[in-house]
Amino acid sequence: MYKISDDELLQELKMRFQENKKALDELQVLNEELKTANKKLEESEALKSHFIANIANEIRNPLASILGFASSILSADEKDWRDIMPMISHIYSEVFYLDFQFKNIFIAAKLEAGQIAPEICKIDIRSILLNLIESFKYEAEMKNISIVINNGADRKNSIYFKSDSEKLKLILSNLLSNAIKYSYKDSKIDINYKIKGKKMTISVQDYGEGISRANQKIIFDRFKRADSGINSLNRGHGLGLSVNKALLEILDGKIEVKTEMNKGTIFTILLPEATAEITGISGDDNEVIFNTSEDGDIF
Repeated sequence: MYKISDDELLQELKMRFQENKKALDELQVLNEELKTANKKLEESEALKSHFIANIANEIRNPLASILGFASSILSADEKDWRDIMPMISHIYSEVFYLDFQFKNIFIAAKLEAGQIAPEICKIDIRSILLNLIESFKYEAEMKNISIVINNGADRKNSIYFKSDSEKLKLILSNLLSNAIKYSYKDSKIDINYKIKGKKMTISVQDYGEGISRANQKIIFDRFKRADSGINSLNRGHGLGLSVNKALLEILDGKIEVKTEMNKGTIFTILLPEATAEITGISGDDNEVIFNTSEDGDIF
């Protein structure tokens, strides 16, 4: 029978000890990774819970306001009509706000579920910009903000670009909404656009608060708000810019930001013209009509 020498025994024990130590080290690394993953999951769940609570308030408050004003209108006498008009204006503002925010919420849910795909059509850029200003006219007037479209968007000639009309409208709506929200009173907002070859750039510039360096790091995060302070005067759940970034990625575009505190912010979207087949057309009011003949032609 072969006898193991003391040196061989020590060598075998040393080798097994090293193997066990390596296994323990690997186990410790895995344990630390698991702790990190659990911490991130807890933080994510906390952010989502805060986000849902924030959305609940954002919906509940306007609805309570609408119901209150509607009740006052129903009980008012005909002679009080002049007092009713401000209530009606307020109701319009709240309903517009809810409709706009619901669009972001529904799109965010579809993005989370991976159910978003481009629907390419021929877009009248001039029309989409003018309609955008008209949609936010009341919000801008409340702060006496003028919205100026440069590059001759008020011309009669249409300017067409192949992309997704609904997604582009929501992207621009989010940018204009933020510009109004963070602009100073009695200021203005500049909208510039350029189409060169197969690429389009559109920028929305305000002359307001600007964005701090700390907030610049989180403005595109889906469940975070740049103005998350409890005493914030600006409502909104922080979805807009994260939705914009995700939609632009789907359209192979990107978004850039330049900002300076107390001087304002410029958001610029850069969008390549779609190469996919057109599935619809966008009319003067930018309502998308999807209709094809048997040969696949739009009519």
